[in-house]
Formats: sequence, structure tokens, C-alpha cells
Amino acid sequence: MTKPYSVTGAGLGLRRSLLEVLSDVDASVDFMEVAPENWINVGGRFGRQLREYSERFPLLCHGLSLSIAGPAELDWELLKNIKQFIGEHKVRCYSEHLSYCGDDGHLYDLLPIPFTEESVKYVANRIRQVQDFLEQPLAIENISYYAAPQQELSEIDFICAVLEEADCELLLDVNNIYVNSVNHAYDAEGFLAALPGDRIAYGHIAGHFVEAEDLLVDTHGADIIDPVWRLLDSAYQHFGVFPTLLERDFNLPPLNELLAEVTMIKTRQNDAINAAYKAPESQQFELQA
Repeated sequence: MTKPYSVTGAGLGLRRSLLEVLSDVDASVDFMEVAPENWINVGGRFGRQLREYSERFPLLCHGLSLSIAGPAELDWELLKNIKQFIGEHKVRCYSEHLSYCGDDGHLYDLLPIPFTEESVKYVANRIRQVQDFLEQPLAIENISYYAAPQQELSEIDFICAVLEEADCELLLDVNNIYVNSVNHAYDAEGFLAALPGDRIAYGHIAGHFVEAEDLLVDTHGADIIDPVWRLLDSAYQHFGVFPTLLERDFNLPPLNELLAEVTMIKTRQNDAINAAYKAPESQQFELQA
């Protein structure tokens, strides 16, 4: 049987700066994603434009400020608003980062969680609370990080343990794997292969900034480079073709160049499907519907 993904194909993150330029976009984009915090209780022209997009495209939500691993109590008011937003716009999936972003105040950054057994249980319990409240699965994204405080577990063991303990889904960010593999000197292919593919809800791919030979910064502000594209190909080979979204937050190129990267995702998805059909039966992956 094929895995029943909530969306299919290649998507694009919807930013307010793109509302006008994407107004006539065609089937080159299969779905879109928004940060709910940027749209909750937004009315007027922006609210009408969002409604037009959510009626034309399947919509996903990627949260920024739930602080799922933070020390403060979960923000139940935010979750109530997110649940209402999901209902209003028929959102297909809600995801958040495996990180925290504040305590009593918002730090406007995604901070790494200590990779410990205690953190696994703490974070998994909070994820389960969110899933129970929303009455749907939560997809957790593997983040880029630049320090690993109090590390007892490897990153891959920590992520897999959280997913298993929380019984949640995975938002697989391919660029973050590549960035971390350079910054922390591990094998990206090996890391990828160790992930539980059956938990993938969808994927992200993006560009990054090269600060130094051994320091990459996940910015979502550049074109995707070849090694990241190749890692996406490997992900499709390991897990089958899953929905994949292009993240681009600033340094936005002309629309034709932006959509060309979305089209490149589709091309690589089709190539992976064709390769799977030609492979021996024992090597074929299950294709999405």
C-alpha cells in the first residue's frame, strides 16, 4: 500500500511579499505553507488574499513560536488560535520545530535542545499534549543547530527517540541535515538513512549561507546547492517520493527563478519514480498516491 500523504507534489512557502506575484501562479505549485502566527486574526486585504490562496491550494502550517521544548507552560491560547485557523482554512498538516524559542519571553530564534534521555521524555510529553488538544498528529522538524549543550545522545538517536516516544510525524528538512553534517562533521547520507521514513509527513528544502568552510548557516535566503539536491534524491531513494516544499524567506529571486526550483523538485520526484519502476522489484519503494 502507498502512504497516504495529506498533500502531494512540490510546494512553496507563502510569504506576504509573494501574495501579489503569485496571484496568477498555475499548477507549477501543488501546495503552499504558511506560518500561522503571521496570519492568525489578520483581516482586511491580507486576510482576503490568504483566503483566496487557501481556496486555490492545499495549505499546510509550519509554526514558529510554540517552543515545544521550552521550560515555560505550553501556550494554550496560541494553540486554541491555531486549532481555529486549521479549521477555517482546512489546513492539511501542522508542523513545528524540534527546538525552543523562549521562556517568559520570545527569543526570536530556534535554540537546540540538550540531547538527553530526560529531554526525550519531556519533549515527547509536550508533543502528545499538543496532538491531543489539536486532535491530529504534529509533524516535528529536524532543525539546524550550532551548539550541542549537555549532549548524551547523538542527534539522530535523539530525533528517533522523540518521534517514537511521542508517536508523532517528521517534517524532514533536507538542507538542515546537510548544514548540520558540515557544522558537526558527520555523514549526511548515514544520518538520512537512519531516520524512520514511515513517519515523514512532508519535506523541506532550502538554501543556506556559507560563513566558512566548516560553518554553514541555515538562512532560506539562497539558491539550493547541488549537494543538497543530491541529498533530496537520496531521501526519495530511501523512503519513496514524499511531498516537498521550497523555503525561501528573503533575497527573493524573480518569480520565474523561484518557480524553477519548485519545478526542479517535481523533476527529481518524477526521476525517482521512474527509477523505482525500472529497479528490480526488491529495490522498489512504495510510491505516493
